[in-house]
Amino acid sequence: MMFDLPLIWSLIIAFAVLAYVLLDGFDLGIGILFPFFNKGSERDYAMNTIAPVWDGNETWLVLGGGGLFAVFPLAYAVVLPALYAPLTIMLLGLVFRGVAFEYRWRSVNSQGKWDFAFFAGSLAAALCQGIALGALVQGIDVVDRAYAGGWWNWLTPFSLLTGLAVVVGYVLLGSTWLILKTFGPVQDKAYVVAKPALWGMLFLIGAVSLWTPFLNPIFMERWISVPRIFYTAPVPLLVCLVAWLLLRGIRLQRDGQPFVAAIALFILTYIGLGISFFPYMVPPSVTIWQAAAPDESLSFLLVGSAVLIPLILAYTAYAYWVFRGKVDPSEGYH
Repeated sequence: MMFDLPLIWSLIIAFAVLAYVLLDGFDLGIGILFPFFNKGSERDYAMNTIAPVWDGNETWLVLGGGGLFAVFPLAYAVVLPALYAPLTIMLLGLVFRGVAFEYRWRSVNSQGKWDFAFFAGSLAAALCQGIALGALVQGIDVVDRAYAGGWWNWLTPFSLLTGLAVVVGYVLLGSTWLILKTFGPVQDKAYVVAKPALWGMLFLIGAVSLWTPFLNPIFMERWISVPRIFYTAPVPLLVCLVAWLLLRGIRLQRDGQPFVAAIALFILTYIGLGISFFPYMVPPSVTIWQAAAPDESLSFLLVGSAVLIPLILAYTAYAYWVFRGKVDPSEGYH
């Protein structure tokens, strides 16, 4: 029996990227929200909600990036030079965030500076992730299997719009996570932030969705042509339904519902992105099969991933299970 190994690996990489966005998204969202909380106990409490899981969440970024290099070397060779600047800033932001996470607890006199580093690193990482996504969606110039664009091609009004959308989306994830994990003043502030963050995300999703079909005739055909519009129409309808459930959860103060709905909202937008992209790994010219490594390499790597990915899923699920429920504000990371 023959398997379409490039397709299988594209699904694995897509899953790893989605897992990273969902898990590290609320981490980054809390960092972006940091200035909204009072110095001291409120910021400590917010940070303690992610203390047991934040570094494990970034495992999926390593898996996605490393997998892209090993499995789709052509895509890696094209995307990296096209997005050097935003990806470098993103990684530096993640480094600053990680260092600030450790040092703010140990340097009382400089805690304000490390709080700012935690905020700035989170904001930079989120913004650059969105900018990189926008640059990829709008298309990368490829000639003779190499990047043919300029240094600043990634910086456009569309990529800035997608960058802002990701920032607002992460704020929504972060605020709904805090609703789920905290109580008292921190939860009250999270409830206040979540509603405008949802409206902002919906507005930006709409703006990006309306703009995207005009970037490439392929995108236009996927979303608007008949009969494909009948297959894609459920996605925006489900977005509206999930948004209503999120608003209802906020209004009725059902602590778990907003976070679950926010996760569903991200999954639906990711599905919409997949509808636009497939079968391209680098729009508009490099497909999954053109970018893939030889089948022998894909088969060898698939054996290792069959062991590695279940292990990552198992310890991630175990960590979240152990630290389930509300966080006690009197306990935490030290």
